[in-house]
Amino acid sequence: SIVFTSVRKAPSAGLRRVKRRSCMFLSRLALRMSGKNPPLNRLEQRATEADQIIEYLKQQVQLLKEKAILQASIREEKKLRVENAKLKKDIEDLKQQLLDKEKRKGVKPVAVPSADAATPSTSQPPDPEPIRSVAPSAAVNKDKAQRDGEDKKKKDKLEKKAGEKKKQPGGGEEEARTVDVSRLDLRVGRIVTAKKHPDADALYVEEVDVGEAAPRTVISGLVKHVPLEQMQNRMAVLLCNLKPAKMRGVLSQAMVMCASSPDKVEILDPPSGAQPGDRISFEGFPGEPDKELNPKKKVWEQVQPDLRTDTQCVATYKGAPFEVRGKGVCKAQTMSSSGIK
Repeated sequence: SIVFTSVRKAPSAGLRRVKRRSCMFLSRLALRMSGKNPPLNRLEQRATEADQIIEYLKQQVQLLKEKAILQASIREEKKLRVENAKLKKDIEDLKQQLLDKEKRKGVKPVAVPSADAATPSTSQPPDPEPIRSVAPSAAVNKDKAQRDGEDKKKKDKLEKKAGEKKKQPGGGEEEARTVDVSRLDLRVGRIVTAKKHPDADALYVEEVDVGEAAPRTVISGLVKHVPLEQMQNRMAVLLCNLKPAKMRGVLSQAMVMCASSPDKVEILDPPSGAQPGDRISFEGFPGEPDKELNPKKKVWEQVQPDLRTDTQCVATYKGAPFEVRGKGVCKAQTMSSSGIK
């Protein structure tokens, strides 16, 4: 019985020793593995650093966004301030213009209370002024009398103008006048000299005698159609009541009348014996020419389409020839059935 007990206890002590040795071996192995894997430790450390950097960058991005929003709001505020100042200036200018117009019309200026004066103070309310009966002032009566006087002067002036129009021959009927060739001041003229325009190759500058105290300067686009030598000391027909106009810096005071087609241009010749200043008349179209054709009425533009040469090269308006009374008719050299301008 005693021997059996000792045999059963011996394996239990050996098992404990084996377990202790196994635990020691495993702990040593874990220590060795942890000491033999430095890359793993470095990766973990770098991962931690990367997380910290990412968090820092997020904070910086948020700060930049807030700064950009703040700068945008500052710019918008500056822009609004500039626009506000400009609007204030425009308002002041308009107020000044209004005051100037009122002064010119004789309106007495009224003092406008400022915003500070118009808004009552909450701490000290203004004392109510006693109500007084206001009598009409002498200044108001004076202004009224002045306005009445100005109205009367204007009325007298209008009546005077209306009376002058009635007295002038045809003055009040100018608007109702028929638009025809009698409104054109067509005269015989002599081209004294001609030269090329200094600033335009296609234009001549001519000095033309139309029966006045001094010759008129005329610009004509005839360089391609009439040689310069044929322009000297030449008789022509001129339209003398067009509004003077500058052509390339030179003022033109009349227009040389020509038979014209897309390919050819000829200056109209007056009848032999005609003198500078002789009027061109048209049978069936009496009347005096306008002193100066009004460009807005477009008289020339309405008359010109009916100016043509007939089959005999005679210049006509609706069949009536260009005539110098007692001397003959005006003609083109060779161009028949052509427009005139």
